[in-house]
Amino acid sequence: MRKLMTLMAFVALIAAATQARTRTTQSGLRDDGTPVENIADVEIDSTLALDPHAVTLRGFAKRASDTKETFFVTNNTEHAISHVCLLLRYRTLDDEMLHERTVTVTVGAAPGETRMVSVPSFDKQRLFYYYNGPRPRKSATPFKVGFKLLGYDIPVGQITP
Repeated sequence: MRKLMTLMAFVALIAAATQARTRTTQSGLRDDGTPVENIADVEIDSTLALDPHAVTLRGFAKRASDTKETFFVTNNTEHAISHVCLLLRYRTLDDEMLHERTVTVTVGAAPGETRMVSVPSFDKQRLFYYYNGPRPRKSATPFKVGFKLLGYDIPVGQITP
């Protein structure tokens, strides 16, 4: 009887250990084709010799519980680029300014290529979520984001993906 109890406990322990783990990371990120508003189209700056459409941002994602923001960067230039400097402007759905910051992200993309990048979120208290993403269960405020291309680096040599 004691051997049977030990065997049953061993089988239960193995069954518990082989259960599928709970995934806590965001999966299924993909470019849904939704472009991020290019605020350079709204704010014309004649002193800038930079093509504001050299880079496109799409597929922005930030849930209320996320500590980072993820989006896709497409290189629309004829050259490889290694880094992109962006002005990100965050607004409520009523177009009230929430925050504005400058970020530089490593892209490493050849002409026409798209790369997924992540930056730490502006929302340190996790009170906001991107309006085009999933609605959170907890109380949170939706926001929109716009970007302006401030610059990009063309590397000397080759980019290795």
